[in-house]
Amino acid sequence: MAGPQFFPLPTPLRLEDICVATGAKLPDGDHGALAFAAVAPLDRAGPLEISFLENPKYLEALRTTRAGACLVAPRYSDKVPPTTLALVVSEPYVAFAKVLALLYPQAMRPTTVLAQEGRAASFIHPEARLEDGVMLDPGVVIGSGVEIGSGTHVGAHAVIGAGVRIGRDCSIGPHTTLSHALIGNHVIIHPGTRIGQDGFGFAMGPGGHLKVPQVGRVIIQDHVEIGANTTIDRGAIRDTVIGEGAKIDNLVQIAHNVVIGRHAVVVAQTGVSGSTEIGDFAALGGQAGITGHLKIGAGAQIAAQSGVMTDVPARERWGGSPARPMREWFRTLLGIEQLLKQKADGSKGKESE
Repeated sequence: MAGPQFFPLPTPLRLEDICVATGAKLPDGDHGALAFAAVAPLDRAGPLEISFLENPKYLEALRTTRAGACLVAPRYSDKVPPTTLALVVSEPYVAFAKVLALLYPQAMRPTTVLAQEGRAASFIHPEARLEDGVMLDPGVVIGSGVEIGSGTHVGAHAVIGAGVRIGRDCSIGPHTTLSHALIGNHVIIHPGTRIGQDGFGFAMGPGGHLKVPQVGRVIIQDHVEIGANTTIDRGAIRDTVIGEGAKIDNLVQIAHNVVIGRHAVVVAQTGVSGSTEIGDFAALGGQAGITGHLKIGAGAQIAAQSGVMTDVPARERWGGSPARPMREWFRTLLGIEQLLKQKADGSKGKESE
């Protein structure tokens, strides 16, 4: 439940307007003027709240819900109780996200501590250029040659290194550090993120390890979102690139020269080694490890905790360590279980002799 101390109370939405926004068919009857100003999970929703069903695991909660309205796929619409209005849509979770955005527009990007336009309580180099409408929290440090577009918020104690460019309507979280980076429009960077630091580059040798200067950049395209405490190294002699619309979770490590495609998804605690390319719309599960100089094809899916050591073709699903096609991985797991069962049965047989 949204706390009023964190988010303003929403303006109620008429059911008719909700149907227009989500593409749902307005239920039969005189319901269009009904107003809803809150959302809740199925098991907690009341008559003035909207809920949704995406996962069939919660069908029992749907059958007993007291929600006033529920966004639901066609195949489950007959499971909605008669006291709840069924809002039938093809993608209930997507529709629910649209409703949340209408009710809580402030939650679409991180809030700042004391968002204020101008230079008060921050250090801004005289050669930096900030468009009108840039908002800074206290303690922000902005270096020489920095450019920041209008509508961008910079959180408390963020450090923006010399020459960095940040587009319009971005959100830069508190305690972030940005260097050697070009950042597009509508980018969200959550607190504690580090972007543009040295990649891990050393020429190894018996006499010691010689540092290799990292002279590339980080390019972050429009509509990217980067989670808290994630690190994205700048390139060595080429750029690290995060493609348009990519979503990167918390605590992810992106090494130098990595290219992440458009709308790719990288889940928490994943590590991507240097010079690897992740295709458009690919998805990497949590704690996956990707070795360097690989290509993960467009639309490929990597299961959580997988160790990827070879290229992955487009649109394939891989898992395990070392990772392999999903069916092969499942067959391997099943074979191991059968061997263990045979061993256990053999041990029991010997004990009974």
